[in-house]
Amino acid sequence: MALTNTVDMFKKAYEGGYAIGAFNVNNMEIVQGITEAAAELNSPVILQVSTGARKYANRTFLKKLVEAAIIEHPAIPIALHLDHGPSFEMCRDCIDDGFTSVMYDGSSLPYEQNVEIAARVVEYAHKYNVTVEAELGTLSGVEDDVAVEDDKAQFTDPSQVQDFVTRTGVDSLAIAIGTSHGAYKFKPGQDPKIRIDILNEIAERLPGFPIVLHGASSVPQSFVKEINEYGGSMPNAIGIPESELRKAAAGAVCKINVDSDIRLALTATIRKYFHDHPDHFDPRQYLAPARQAVKDMVAHKIREVMASVDKA
Repeated sequence: MALTNTVDMFKKAYEGGYAIGAFNVNNMEIVQGITEAAAELNSPVILQVSTGARKYANRTFLKKLVEAAIIEHPAIPIALHLDHGPSFEMCRDCIDDGFTSVMYDGSSLPYEQNVEIAARVVEYAHKYNVTVEAELGTLSGVEDDVAVEDDKAQFTDPSQVQDFVTRTGVDSLAIAIGTSHGAYKFKPGQDPKIRIDILNEIAERLPGFPIVLHGASSVPQSFVKEINEYGGSMPNAIGIPESELRKAAAGAVCKINVDSDIRLALTATIRKYFHDHPDHFDPRQYLAPARQAVKDMVAHKIREVMASVDKA
């Protein structure tokens, strides 16, 4: 099976009351862990590449890793998606490079400018059967090249969504309903919930239209505990409860983004490995269990949050 776009994925997810996991990739072990989990559970999957990942791993290496995953797991639908494309030019370059889905993120721009550039991306992408995601509302937090202070974050205004989708022609819409980037999504004592009421209002205004959640890592406390126990310092790292994400996936949310949880799984496993085996120095020794940790975490997300098992 070749790379696919997200049209059929999202149609089936919307009708079936589940979501597709969109997992950020940066290296071989992450690609392997994600796709092995998806293949074993017969689940479609989206592999996301950020601008930071392209800088770190090189665009050619990442694309070839994804191509290798398709060869190894031909039975599952895999989409290659640009995460948080900051410009028309970046989106165009990824489309030309074989991506099957791109996100243009103009959420920090004035509304009319966001509409204008998103529409340009759609016009170019649809010529090549590439799907386009855009964003309304602004998530706080820091992840890769995305950094928004808490006081600059804004919930998505439901009154704008119909106009935006109609004028741009985008295929899916990322919304801000209380999720945030990074591992510090809530302060201690806060009620870690997302605005399901806003999601439901948007769904009423856009019936059948795929909605996307960014910043949806749950920040498993087992990983945070291990990181802190074995030399790290991540006090008060709090994520989105999986029960909240499952509610969203049962409704209009067809794509849930996960990045921080992958980083936490890798880091916690490697820190513990170094503590337990101070004499080891072969990267294969500590990257193998780290890869397994990513696989196990992704499998858990697919089963318990996305509910996309046997949907390929």
